[in-house]
Amino acid sequence: MNKTILVTGGAGFIGSHLCEKLLEMGEHVICMDNLFTGRMENILELQKNPNFAFINHDVTEEIHLDKRVDQIYNLACPASPIHYQYDAIKTIKTNFLGALHALGVAKKDHARILQASTSEVYGNPMVHPQSEEYWGNVNPIGVRSCYDEGKRAAETLCFDYHRMLGVDIRVIRIFNTYGPRMCINDGRVVSNFIVQALRGEPITIYGDGSQTRSFCFVTDLVNGMIQVMNHEEEGFTGPVNIGTQQEISMIELAGKVIKLSGSKSEIVYRELPQDDPVRRKPCLDYLKSIVPWDELIPVDRGLETTIEYFRKVLGS
Repeated sequence: MNKTILVTGGAGFIGSHLCEKLLEMGEHVICMDNLFTGRMENILELQKNPNFAFINHDVTEEIHLDKRVDQIYNLACPASPIHYQYDAIKTIKTNFLGALHALGVAKKDHARILQASTSEVYGNPMVHPQSEEYWGNVNPIGVRSCYDEGKRAAETLCFDYHRMLGVDIRVIRIFNTYGPRMCINDGRVVSNFIVQALRGEPITIYGDGSQTRSFCFVTDLVNGMIQVMNHEEEGFTGPVNIGTQQEISMIELAGKVIKLSGSKSEIVYRELPQDDPVRRKPCLDYLKSIVPWDELIPVDRGLETTIEYFRKVLGS
């Protein structure tokens, strides 16, 4: 039987891909977004599907739906430093109150809820790779804390709703994700490098370029999210890392973008921002023990697809 699924932040980069995949599976999807970083063009084609509905709503306000939902994916929150630092108070409110209100719907409807947390809960990690048992090394008062600590608080809230009220939860920690529909000005490293390369501008690396990330293509992430949501092991809650172990340095990434885009951009170096993690790579042992996880898209192929997307965006 088809499910009715609420996706908060559903018009965003990841959310729109998730809505698209759920519709392909025959589910009924309610996409909720206040369009702060989400965009209507991301869901334009989805609106032609009779199983899709869009609600313009800010999750810092209580959520009232006309129909019962079976599952909730809570993705609502700006995820790039430029966007989440723009209004830090709003960001931490979105994280906490958004989780609170989504959990309220889950409790009322006896729905399963998946909270999209982040690798940022590990902060600037002292262990490598990062496993779910690691508690992290987070600055609670830094410029990134509105996001980092907001996500940590949302995780706490989920587990308290589970322990005290029996709400069926899934908590995932998303590592760096990239692909089509990223915002052109979101300040994330993949979109920054690609846009600069296509415009023939210098590619800006913060720090010496040795810091690493592990980049997961968005369709792989979405498949993992759905697998974790639908995992039926009794007592399973997470948290569980989702990402890729294709670790790459910033200087390597810049070189790949220049080569794959055919750019003649040079590389310039700037000071590393406060609290920027030096290394970031997930331990995926837990994920692979519970779902048939398979990383399908290698970095070069994913970058080619993303470069072509931005080429069209810049061309238009």
